[in-house]
Amino acid sequence: MNKKTVTNMASQIQVKFITTQEQYAIPDFPLSIDSKIECKSLNIIVNKILNDKLSEDNQDALNVDFDFLVNGELLRTPLDVHLSQKNEPNEKVVVIEYMEATPSPEPMDCLIHDDWVSAIHFKKSWIITGCYDNSVHIWTSKGKHKIGISGHTGPVKAIKWISVSDDSATFVSGSQDQSIRVWDWDIKKGTTNCLQIGRGHERSVECLSVSPDLTRFATGGWDTMLKIWSSDPNFKPADVPVKKQKSEAKIMPPIMTLPGHKENISAVQFINNSDLLTSSWDHTIKHWDGEIGGIKTEIVGNKSFFNHDYSELNGSIITCSSDRHIRLYDLRSKEGSLVKGTYSSHKQWVTTVKWSKTDQYHFVSGGYDNQMKLWDSRSSKVPLFELTGHEDKVMCSDWTNPQLILSGGADNTVRIFKNKNVKSV
Repeated sequence: MNKKTVTNMASQIQVKFITTQEQYAIPDFPLSIDSKIECKSLNIIVNKILNDKLSEDNQDALNVDFDFLVNGELLRTPLDVHLSQKNEPNEKVVVIEYMEATPSPEPMDCLIHDDWVSAIHFKKSWIITGCYDNSVHIWTSKGKHKIGISGHTGPVKAIKWISVSDDSATFVSGSQDQSIRVWDWDIKKGTTNCLQIGRGHERSVECLSVSPDLTRFATGGWDTMLKIWSSDPNFKPADVPVKKQKSEAKIMPPIMTLPGHKENISAVQFINNSDLLTSSWDHTIKHWDGEIGGIKTEIVGNKSFFNHDYSELNGSIITCSSDRHIRLYDLRSKEGSLVKGTYSSHKQWVTTVKWSKTDQYHFVSGGYDNQMKLWDSRSSKVPLFELTGHEDKVMCSDWTNPQLILSGGADNTVRIFKNKNVKSV
């Protein structure tokens, strides 16, 4: 046996292909392949075996773009490099799981504003945005502007729909003017009315969240206080007079004010009708009981948290910080480090993160490097796609509608990308 033959044998590795997508299943017998193989060549092999099988069954040939999982992580390097990073021996049979690759999101509309877009939310077929020129705007999902709304006297930093029907809708906004406003929109008439004005914050309102049952919403901001409010315009706390302004909008007090953070609360989220999560510039994430007002648990990081998002699909939180990294925390973990993944690709501060509502592994991020990125949590160093278009820093995002990824930025635009991985909502 000559030296060349020995070298070739040493570079071979035994693999077995598996998949959970039955339509693409192939025989799972071991194969000997080059240990330095990459995804492109793996695709050729799997498609060849699959089409040989389809030909035997007199079915049409396919050409499918697959992704490959090895040891629970997406393959993004040559196979031998991936295995060496995981300290896996090359002698054993390596199990490679394959699945149809995620298609690239398609750029759709660009919604042009007069100033920075700092807040965005989608519900039913309507997009609502908050702007640095103190205004709120409502758009159709097709990008048509319906109405601009004034009332705040400072930049609108937070916006959320409460309810949307065929004839009317209600939404809530929070602003640097320290107020929260609950609005009614008569869709048929095209008019809006401010129902309530929330007073209580002593500095800018930076974030808000509506409870799943739509009965309450929570706000946080630069005064470090978490406040919980009723979304019922007729709600009146006991022994608290309800004032009115000249506009006839009621001045409402919060139901509850919860101290605990030491710096700006950058994000708040109801994870069910009673529990909330807040993240802060004080390097902590707090899990609150919104019924009795106590802190259940706390996660301590080493940087200011700018945003977070909790996924019901996987029980995990993704966070973004000033060190340009995105981190995944598993709330269900009972042992070891709560940090289960760190994702590094952004070149500047990451300001916004949002989980997919339909895929437990996918999330998006946006940052001061003008970039939106679509990630798979099983690939920590390389995002699936970069969603280009913004010409200035990304300030907010929304993925409420599984089909549409939305982002707003300091280039005065909202960019809409169609998620082709979801066939229907």
